[in-house]
Amino acid sequence: MFPQLLNDSRAFEIAKALLEGFNRHYRLFREASAAAKQRFEAADWHGQQRAQRERIVFYDKRVDEAAERLQSEFQAHRLPMDVWQQVKLHYIGLLTNHLQPELAETFFNSVTTKILHRSYFHNTFIFVRPAISTEYIENEEPGSQPTYRAYYPNKDTMREELHRIVTNFQLQCEFDDLSRDVDNILRAVAHHFGEIRFRANFQIQVLSSLFFRNKGAYIVGKIINGFRETPFALPILHNSKGRLYIDAALFGEDEMQMLFSFARAYFLVDMEIPAAYVHFLRSLMPRKPRSEIYNALGLHKQGKNLFYRDFLFHLRHSSDKFRIAPGIKGMVMLVFDLPSFPYVFKVIKDFFPPQKDTTRELIKSKYLLVKSHDRVGRMADTLEYSNVAFPRARFEEELIAELKHFCPSLIEEDQNDLVIKHLYIERRMIPLNIYLAEGTPEQIEHGVIEYGNAIKDLVAANIFPGDMLWKNFGVTRNGKVVFYDYDEIEYLTDCNFRKVPEARTEEEELSGEIWYHVGPKDVFPETFQPFLLGNDRVREVFMRHHADLLDPAFWQGHKQRILAGHVHDVFPYDVQKRFTRVRHGRPHNGSGSNGLLVGDDGVPETDGAPSTSAEA
Repeated sequence: MFPQLLNDSRAFEIAKALLEGFNRHYRLFREASAAAKQRFEAADWHGQQRAQRERIVFYDKRVDEAAERLQSEFQAHRLPMDVWQQVKLHYIGLLTNHLQPELAETFFNSVTTKILHRSYFHNTFIFVRPAISTEYIENEEPGSQPTYRAYYPNKDTMREELHRIVTNFQLQCEFDDLSRDVDNILRAVAHHFGEIRFRANFQIQVLSSLFFRNKGAYIVGKIINGFRETPFALPILHNSKGRLYIDAALFGEDEMQMLFSFARAYFLVDMEIPAAYVHFLRSLMPRKPRSEIYNALGLHKQGKNLFYRDFLFHLRHSSDKFRIAPGIKGMVMLVFDLPSFPYVFKVIKDFFPPQKDTTRELIKSKYLLVKSHDRVGRMADTLEYSNVAFPRARFEEELIAELKHFCPSLIEEDQNDLVIKHLYIERRMIPLNIYLAEGTPEQIEHGVIEYGNAIKDLVAANIFPGDMLWKNFGVTRNGKVVFYDYDEIEYLTDCNFRKVPEARTEEEELSGEIWYHVGPKDVFPETFQPFLLGNDRVREVFMRHHADLLDPAFWQGHKQRILAGHVHDVFPYDVQKRFTRVRHGRPHNGSGSNGLLVGDDGVPETDGAPSTSAEA
């Protein structure tokens, strides 16, 4: 029971210290996000990517600082339960008019669970459910920026209003030809909507902050006409002359889902009221969980919190059992799922076969690399949890036996609960090997082409997957192939791509053993063939579209360009949507799926089109 009196003076001081810790965190988070505009204007692409990586660790640093303060000033770990209950009540009071209450509640949970034993973690102490509503939060101070701006064009003023939508962001760079870009948008609108009949409520709502990621800045909003609401996004890029241009007009929920995919890096967005942004974005993508929207905005701890709440809710309203996940079992990870829940749970095993020369800490570092790197739509985001208590009765006995055999150090069990001390959670996909084995000829062709495109996108992002077997890739619900097995992942620039040496003797040629020296980072692309192309139908499609992946020169060329400072263009939308499809009278030719403009000499073109750098 909560105390009837708030009679311990320490409780208010602790609550205030906790909120001060959160406010410092969010101020630094906003500063990093706001600075993305200046980096974009300066075309500082490496700085933009560095900021995306560094911002990920902000939260944990502030949690550590707050926990240390509570320990040193209040000996927090020694305080009795009734004091902590008072701390929570004071904290709720302090959040009444706060602009980020849901994030502050999550910060409270993170700090206090770092200090105290998990036996304290129940609803009367931490925020299992939100205590403060996030609906209709507004900053009432004069001069504060609204969450979104509304524009009311008619048939005669549409061009003028589109121009105003873009210029209201006050980017400190010239547009190459904004009138041309507005013409392109109007043509795209006409193509998507046909003849527009303007209803009384016709308006365009646009979020007040730009969304920055790598080299792109995105205008995000929706068009409202009568009962119809259509999401849209306008990507803004730099050309080779340092001027801006609008590259495409994206319409509809599916396009937005691709832009905000769980397989892409987090956006940098300056938001005073994040819940209002999430509410607006959810209206554009109603199928997307709020947890994934928070993740996409860089608020991944809040995403984790919401995901866990959704998970507990699902457990209460389902009765199926956790099982060993279908597919080929991994050598490093034990993977299980709940059939009714669209995610998989991955636990690092305590021991590995001899061919896997790795450790638990090294594997965790690989997953952190993926979390902080540009995932270019080809690497699944992961949620990392510690000390997760599952109802033991919901586990199949075969799964419990596997956990006890392969992961005994990570398992605690009593009559009611099975606690897993560390695990990762990812979106469930169809393993590519199963997709190819069960697919029609058309699906097989699509899967193989997408597989090669996925690898080429990863290469463009300086990632070598390591283990390229089909089973380590999955197919999403929209048919996109995504990589999800990270224990052998490496930076491309750390690898040495070599051609297999010619045999010097007949004995060497006939030998079943490798007779040449292989260094720890050596990769021989020719040797991929026996493992990938045993199926004739798969082989035919692969060799037609992606034979270059078997050539060391392909890998070496990309490595050299990355080392020279080149950052590739990888577009989070279909390159056919781009307004710059034709340059110099020649059709646009994609390099893999990464949308590079390639000239007659094979060199990416940038004259008046995109500069030779990362994601738009």
